[in-house]
Amino acid sequence: MIAFAELLERLVFTPSRNAKVALLRRYFATQPDPDRGVGLAAITGELSFTAAKPGLIRELAATHTDPVLFAWSYDYVGDLAETVALMWPGSPTNAAPPRLAEVVEALESAPKAALPGIVTNWLDASDASVRLALLKLITGGLRVGASARLAKIALAEIGGVAADDVEEVWHGLAPPYLALFAWLEKRAPRPDPAQAPVFRPPMLAHPLEAGDLAGLRPAEWRAEWKWDGIRVQLVATEGGRRLYSRGAEDISGGFPEILEAMDFHAVLDGELLVVRDGQVAPFADLQQRLNRKVVSARMMAEYPVGIRLYDMLFEAADDVRPLPFDTRRDRLEAWYARTRPARMDLSELIRFSSLDELMALRDGARAASIEGLMLKRGDAAYVPGRVKGLWWKWKRDPLTIDAVLMYAQRGHGKRSSYYSDYTFGVWRDDELVPVGKAYFGFTDQELAFLDRWIRNHTVTRFGPVREVEKSLVLEVAFDAAQLSNRHKSGVALRFPRIARIRTDKPAAEADRLESLMALVENRPAVAAAD
Repeated sequence: MIAFAELLERLVFTPSRNAKVALLRRYFATQPDPDRGVGLAAITGELSFTAAKPGLIRELAATHTDPVLFAWSYDYVGDLAETVALMWPGSPTNAAPPRLAEVVEALESAPKAALPGIVTNWLDASDASVRLALLKLITGGLRVGASARLAKIALAEIGGVAADDVEEVWHGLAPPYLALFAWLEKRAPRPDPAQAPVFRPPMLAHPLEAGDLAGLRPAEWRAEWKWDGIRVQLVATEGGRRLYSRGAEDISGGFPEILEAMDFHAVLDGELLVVRDGQVAPFADLQQRLNRKVVSARMMAEYPVGIRLYDMLFEAADDVRPLPFDTRRDRLEAWYARTRPARMDLSELIRFSSLDELMALRDGARAASIEGLMLKRGDAAYVPGRVKGLWWKWKRDPLTIDAVLMYAQRGHGKRSSYYSDYTFGVWRDDELVPVGKAYFGFTDQELAFLDRWIRNHTVTRFGPVREVEKSLVLEVAFDAAQLSNRHKSGVALRFPRIARIRTDKPAAEADRLESLMALVENRPAVAAAD
């Protein structure tokens, strides 16, 4: 546990991506089994403890610290695990800190009634650094700036293989990944996923800039609409069926109707959308279905989903990724005509003969409530990762509003001491109503300014949230505005981010709700999945 705690602490204070990979590589190369595999599972988000929750940590803090001092400290620090780790009084003990594998085994198997005593003993035997790692592990909030992808890159460097090779066997393995480490250390052959429904690294697109557009030859490119859903991979093999997000997260449990429709053997690439009454619904509707382990029949009825298919990676056991896009598209169309899977249709190829025609299509995307265009070379193989010059995404220009800062909340990880999450609103008559929340788009210097301004203009506190004077205007960029009954204003913004701090503009001159409502998208009829 000491080595894992040291790793987390170093990752938090290491800004460089390459340096983070080096730290992970050293940890995986030097720690023994099964601890390193458990650490890998923690960093990649593969661990979940149903019995140990943040509430358990709060209860322990209430019985081991002064409640008033803890409340003030928690408000200042803004992070539960860090506050408890620093304030824990400890008790004299000769016990050593627990091993990482021991912690996970206890959290997964110990009776719930025994957990307070077990966790207390661990905290008593640990210093502040180890306590912080323990508490982050228990609460599931590592937030150390190391993604699952960085961990897989570090593993690939140990074995001298490509990160995508690690990705392709990942979902056929389970913690503590003994077979994975044996392969990387040349002690065993590469784990064979055989017919297991494993994720395949997706091909990604680069944003298209003006200079890139000038060099395109229309005859070499194929265009599709960029739909406003989430990219998914459908994997159906003899070993099972899985639905994966673009980031390799298994989201099968949240979309059982899609899994039921995958009565075939193929690996397909597409877009998950809510389709209702023959129309593709706004992304806000799809959000109702996301991040759910299970979904009710009522939710499935209210937010019916379908897949718009883009590409084919495997047809049965035949790997078609090396083939040109045009050939893969022909095979996808022929396969679809034979199979006719429920809840799926094909993404339309948009015909164009000139760049001017293509620009006109893109400029009309907002009116059609579509995100923009995807451009793909007709001769491009399906190459994992973001290879420039093969696929482009050409999104419509963002919209902007001038909104007033209303509330601020502390961030997490490196931002836990800063107010970095901002709720903003626009005017409805003489009242400000919140229309969104943003936590990116600003520089470090702007973050420091906003944090200082918020502390100096706070009017009320609600735990970690501060209400501020309604006097600072923020220019907010966003991709779309959609009706929402979950917001007091009746509207929600898609991908809001802070574009500029408008210290030059009085709050009274910020935008009004009716102006924002004029930007709400009314989607026309769109050919829907069956």
